[in-house]
Parts: sequence; structure tokens; C-alpha cells
Amino acid sequence: MHPALRLFAAAAAFACAAAQAVVALPAYNVDRAQTTVSGLSSGAFMASQLGWAHSSLFRGVGLFAGGPYPCAALSNYTACMYNATISSTQLAGMQNSINTYSGNGGIDPKAGVAAQQVFMFVGTSDTTVGPNPMNAVQAQYGNNGVPAANLQYVQRAATAHVFPTDFDATGNNACSSTASPYISNCGYDGAKAVLSRFYGTLNPRNDAPAAGNYIEFDQRAFTTNPGMAASGWVYVPANCAGGAQCRVHVALHGCQQSYGQIGDKFIRNTGYTRWADTNSIIVLFPQTQVDNTVRQTAASGLLSNPNACWDWTGWYGSNFAQKSGAQVSALKAMVDRLSSGAGSGGGGGTALPAPTGVTVSGATSTSMAIAWAGVTGAASYNVFRNGTKVNALGVTATSYTDTGLSSGTTYAWTVAGVDANGAQGALSAPVSGTTTGAVATCYTASNYNHTAAGRAHMLGGITYANGSNQNMGLWNTFVVTTLKQTGTNYYVIGTCS
Repeated sequence: MHPALRLFAAAAAFACAAAQAVVALPAYNVDRAQTTVSGLSSGAFMASQLGWAHSSLFRGVGLFAGGPYPCAALSNYTACMYNATISSTQLAGMQNSINTYSGNGGIDPKAGVAAQQVFMFVGTSDTTVGPNPMNAVQAQYGNNGVPAANLQYVQRAATAHVFPTDFDATGNNACSSTASPYISNCGYDGAKAVLSRFYGTLNPRNDAPAAGNYIEFDQRAFTTNPGMAASGWVYVPANCAGGAQCRVHVALHGCQQSYGQIGDKFIRNTGYTRWADTNSIIVLFPQTQVDNTVRQTAASGLLSNPNACWDWTGWYGSNFAQKSGAQVSALKAMVDRLSSGAGSGGGGGTALPAPTGVTVSGATSTSMAIAWAGVTGAASYNVFRNGTKVNALGVTATSYTDTGLSSGTTYAWTVAGVDANGAQGALSAPVSGTTTGAVATCYTASNYNHTAAGRAHMLGGITYANGSNQNMGLWNTFVVTTLKQTGTNYYVIGTCS
């Protein structure tokens, strides 16, 4: 068959597979001790976050053009990319956060990172992230005990902000150009390089993976986070589907690379599935989605997420880089489910079913009590409010009181059981409840006018909300912010509702 016809046939077959019904994420026989993750750009930042948060699970972390952890929790995101030079003082601040998270259980003990295999790649022509932030990543891993033998760092000339391959695919941009779909034939097989780093010498790849091995699954079983799509994808080699013990690799796309933006290109054209097919590797391709709601971030002020990036700036909570972060916990739950088939090392059994009988009661202006029926096999439970996990530690009872809520506001809660191995089961159906009291008053105005009206104050040229002291950005007439008043305090929100 002519190569062009073969490509058309493969694409048509994948389109046919995509037309099938979205299914629940299946569970397979998995060696959990060989779980790894990699990603490009925001996907690299998220891969790093997963690797630090769950270093006891992820034995390998691959970063294609990322930055140090947790950079954007402390600095404006622009200081973590655009080839910014990251100083030793900045790295020290990040280390303080790592030490704190490790000490309070926000992430696994930091000593676990020293046992990871780490792969790093950046193009010398990459101005979106660039070599300087990657140099800081290398230093950070070294400072935390990763031996030089476990840390591979590749800088490739004439390569822009792209995922590198050694084959041509429809729609690819030039290797020297930062453009959609950010996948390029650079004469370098990035998927092979990162997977070889983790799993050693690989069997020859299959350049025509079966379309039927691509499965679209329901992501809403794991999260209602507004930055994550309703469905994701997983590639399952035939032998893994047949019960053979396999490994799981999580491949995270970058900004502007979600399925909703470039279709199946990141899933099919990066090369991951070509190597996975012949090497007993299941590849999980979670998906983000565009979120145009303006939200308060950890250190970058008010931002929306129009490029469907993974959360590396704190759109969905200040805990975004820790175990309890909305997206980190969702991705961990997906891996747990995927790895929970019979015979899975460290997983065992099947995933826990969703809790039933979830109710809300005892509403006050700032709290709500949530209760549910116990799940057999659950050692603890996680509670989610509007898709974000709200309990720092596992809840061992079958009830939980959620606090810090706004008056007169409706929220939705879901609950999931967690087994003794830390594997989270399916989410319950959502249940809604409304806090008592009047709906908080909202004000939308320039930061200058907020200050003049007594809702905010200025310090060092930056505006802060009175009471909550949230960073609102620059103090001037051109920066417009929406504040919600609760009692005598004001909180930054994206929209007034």
C-alpha cells in the first residue's frame, strides 16, 4: 500500500475507534513498581509535580522543556519560563517549600526522589521555556540526592519548543519553529529516549499500532475539575489487554495540545504508542480542556487558562503541586484505577466502587456536613468540593465537615474510597447543598477604585484584598478585579455569581 494511503487508513481507523462510546477506565495487571511519567511544557511541569508528590509511585520522570518544582507557587509564572535565569536564591525558596511539603505530608518524603530515573530534554532554540529553567531543574534534582548516573540531560541544537520525533506526520511543524501542533521530526526519537531511560533496551517499535488498542475513557469518574476534559485516552497493547503483566507510563501533552485543540496528534504522532505496543507498556494520555474563567493563581495574579495547560500556576487551588491538588489527585486516581487489575503488584484486586447514600446537612454560612455509606475495603475516604479535594489527610469516618465556604452559595460534593494501598476508587454521584445567609456581595472595579472604596489596600505597588490579603495585581486603573465580600473580608474571584 502506498504510504499516504496507509496513513489515511490508519487515521480513518482511529477516527472509527474514537466514534465508539466512551467507557470507564479499565483495570489491568500492572507492575506498579515500574510506573513512570513524562510530559512537554505544562505537561513537563505536571510530570514534575506528580514525581515530587508521589515519589513512592513514580520511578521515572521525563521533562521535555519544563521548569523546577514548585516554581510558580512562589514566583510569577514568567519567572519560570521564557529562558529566565533562575537564581540560587529562588531555588532555595523552592527547596524550603519542598521541605515543608515533605514534612507535613503534602508530598511523599522528599528522599524518594533520589531513587528516580530522570530524563530531561530541551532545544537550544526554545524560547518558550528554554535551557535556563531546565538547568535549574538539573540543579534541583542534584541538590535532592539524584545521582548523576540517574539524571540524563539532552540539549539539542536548532530545536524549538516541540516534542521531538524521528518520523514525519501530518500537520507537524518544523523542528526549528514553535507552532501547532508542537510535534516535529527533529531526527531524534524523544519517546524512545525517555522510555529507554526508564525501562532499558526496548524491543523494535511497531510503526502501525492497532487502532483498536486506543481507548477513550471517562475522566469525569475521577474529577469535575474545569481544566480537565470529560474524557481521556489510554493505549493498551494486545498482550496487556490479554492479562499479561505490563507497565504504566503517563504521557502529558503541553499547552495547546489537548485533544480538543489538535485531535489525536499528541496521542498518535509522538511515538509513545509505537514503542509501547512492543514493550508491554500501557500509555495513559489524560486530557485538559480550555477554561476561560479568570481565576486567582498562587503567585501570578488573575489568569484564565485559554490554552488548556496543565495546572502549574495554581488556577485550581494553592495546593496545586501537592498530593491534594485537584489535577494531581485526579491523575493519581487514574493511575491507581488503571493499575488495579488482578495480579497488579502493589495494587491488588479491583478498584473500589463509588460510595452511595451521600448526603449534606447542617448548613451554616461557612460550612456543610457531608455523610455517606461505608464502602467495603475502604481504609479512608477523599472528599471533593466542585472537583477539588478538600481533606488534607484521609478521612477514616463516613462523614466530613467542609469549612471555609461562602454564605448563600451552592456547592457540589463527591466522595471516593481509598484502599489500604492508597488506590482511590470511583467517585460518588455529586450531591449539592447551599450555605445559609445572604449571597455575598460582589464588586467589579479597577484595583485603584477598590482601594479608594476601602475594599483593598496597596503595598509596594501591589493591591491586596482587605481581610483575605489575596494578591490582586498592580495598583492602577487598568487592572480590573472582581471581589466577593464575606462578612468584613474580601476574596478575589473570577466572575461575580
